Amino acid sequence: MSTEYQKALGRKIAFNRKRRGLSQKEFAGLLGRSEAWVSQVERGVRRIDRMTVLEKVADVLEVPIAELAAEAPLVASVAEGEPPGASRLRLVLSAAHSLKAVLGRKDVSPDVPALRAEVDRAWSLTHEGNYADLAELLEGLVPRLEAATRSVSESERPELFRLLAVMYHTCSGALANMGEPEAAWIAVDRAVVAAERANDPLLMAAGEFRLSLVFLGARQFDQAAQVSGSAADALRPLAESGQVEAVALRGALTLQRAVAAARLNLADDAYGYLREARELGDQVGDGRNDYNTEFGPTNVALHEVAVAVDLGDAGVALRAAQTVDASGLSAERQTRFQIDLARAYAQRRQVADAVSALLAARGLSPELVRALPMVKQLIADLLTMSQPPSEELRALAGELGVHEVRTGT
Repeated sequence: MSTEYQKALGRKIAFNRKRRGLSQKEFAGLLGRSEAWVSQVERGVRRIDRMTVLEKVADVLEVPIAELAAEAPLVASVAEGEPPGASRLRLVLSAAHSLKAVLGRKDVSPDVPALRAEVDRAWSLTHEGNYADLAELLEGLVPRLEAATRSVSESERPELFRLLAVMYHTCSGALANMGEPEAAWIAVDRAVVAAERANDPLLMAAGEFRLSLVFLGARQFDQAAQVSGSAADALRPLAESGQVEAVALRGALTLQRAVAAARLNLADDAYGYLREARELGDQVGDGRNDYNTEFGPTNVALHEVAVAVDLGDAGVALRAAQTVDASGLSAERQTRFQIDLARAYAQRRQVADAVSALLAARGLSPELVRALPMVKQLIADLLTMSQPPSEELRALAGELGVHEVRTGT
């Protein structure tokens, strides 16, 4: 167990102890340990290296083990192979498409409407979580779009560079969902460069939004906060001028600030950003999908649930969820909402409700459910909580290749 992990675990234990309103002395009594032992664990100078001890801590704090030890291999999940399309998308990014385009023929006129239709389809596949078909589409689309940007006149290039940027956004979004942050970062970088060549600052900001998602998925919460915050601040003048697309992007970035703050256990900041996002959402209204962010009042409401779960406020999350109708959003957003519901139920140890929410998520987007590492960890937690696991939970765990692993005695 690394020193960094010990300190991270200690901070999580201290946070959840305070959330329950327990002093170190009271907490120690419930654990059957000394106050000095609790102090040392919370400061990261004493290890918890036995599963039985960690289970006791989680039980007293009324949280799943993964809420305390998400970084540690105490409860592991093992899936057969990698998500469909992951290796193919990595290979798409690895090929020298731009070099070939620069050195290739320049006398071929691209079919811009057809390229635009394929980019739109790429986003639809991404939102559906259909990564296998997305990879197949991008294998042909990436080289053709890269070539198209070099085969037209200077005046025609901005539109094609915009399409190129949006296409790389789809690739980044899929790779981030599949737990491939390094490859997703490469795709985002290419998207931002293309947006700059198109002289489109809003599209550049959309790239920063995608980058913040990559950092969140990689558990680089400080970096997620930095990129989303700096981009949101840069957009302030455009948003305050009333440009609705800028308002929507600023709102989407502000939601990422809220999530990053929640995962850093900065509750006041997280709820403050949610309030700010709610005001921006009211300006934008529902029914829009600027830069594929789906930002609006409903998406803000979904993030209120997600942030509350990240902060361990399961009751707040479940109450907020009762007012949400996510049916107008993409399958991806609806799936994430159901996963957040499952996380909230797991925090309350309502295993059956958590499993029902996960089954609903699987029905909406089976590939996304299979791809997200947090789902596998959540299922492993539910297996640990259940005595014994239900047939539905066993079947779901078997489908995703999840099993319990215990280390230590």
